[in-house]
Amino acid sequence: MKTETSKSAEKTYTVFQGAKHLLTAALEEVLPRVKSLTDQGKDAFLIVDNVSGREVDFDLRGTLDEVLAREIPDLEPRGPGRPKLGVASREVGLLDRHWAWLEEQPNGVSAALRRIVEEAMKREPAKQRARVMREALGRVMTSLAGDRPHFEEATRALYAKDDARLEELIARWPRDIRELVLARAHEIAALER
Repeated sequence: MKTETSKSAEKTYTVFQGAKHLLTAALEEVLPRVKSLTDQGKDAFLIVDNVSGREVDFDLRGTLDEVLAREIPDLEPRGPGRPKLGVASREVGLLDRHWAWLEEQPNGVSAALRRIVEEAMKREPAKQRARVMREALGRVMTSLAGDRPHFEEATRALYAKDDARLEELIARWPRDIRELVLARAHEIAALER
């Protein structure tokens, strides 16, 4: 199975139709392909977010331009005004002493929190990334192969980091699913070395 990947760090998606791998690409490539196939009357697609491993659905009603504008609004040129900075505002619950300490930090609370998170991410980035990828792969396996023989044992082998056992258990799964699972499992194992 050939897996296309983006040269940049942009988010990618994997598309399956039944047990057949159709493509792995950025949303800008995925949506036109899936929209075209849907317009031809072909459906029953499974689209997986490669970072989280979660299934995603997109609203494919209307023209391709309408779908792209709705699902990827940043593709449209922006007018005058403040640029999108990629900062998400969310609520954080902390104790009063934590807030007091954060408020004393240079450059403000947000900068201090970003700095703390960045430092934590640098401590063991490969192991942390491997853990997240293993959880995502578990979700992908559930979506693509939850009804396949030896699924539960294969999932246990994945989390036990027993790649040889995993490979043995999924040997009879459809080729595209098997190759995707094994490729990602080997990528995870390389990060954990």
